[in-house]
Amino acid sequence: MATQRKAEVVWHGNLIHGDGTIVSATSGALPQLPVSWASRSQEPNGKTSPEELIAAAHAACFAMALSHGLAEAGFTAESLSTSSTVTFEPGVGITTDHLTVRGVVPGMTEADFQTAAEQAKAGCPVSQALAGVEITLDAQFAD
Repeated sequence: MATQRKAEVVWHGNLIHGDGTIVSATSGALPQLPVSWASRSQEPNGKTSPEELIAAAHAACFAMALSHGLAEAGFTAESLSTSSTVTFEPGVGITTDHLTVRGVVPGMTEADFQTAAEQAKAGCPVSQALAGVEITLDAQFAD
């Protein structure tokens, strides 16, 4: 069954000097979050950006995809610490997304973990949505 998620943003002013607020999300889990061009192209200064939200979505999606792949192979992760670093270049767009995962998976070999991580990177729906972006992966295994 398909699901839909929605977020609403209210923006005031122009791109450079204006600002906005993410005012709602379907789940209600997100607080109101301020956004601005400066937080996107310079320093965050307490405000978020679309790229930061994409990074959060990608890290969560990848961790879910990897945990599923591990389960299909007969393993359960003790922990998967995952991060995503999205690079935005003004005038160009999102250019790269670097995933890092440190996995503690009892009983698994490092080679099998690397394979599972690569498969999760390829199969994660957010990775697929970012098909035009260079996605790299640093998978670190700890047994």
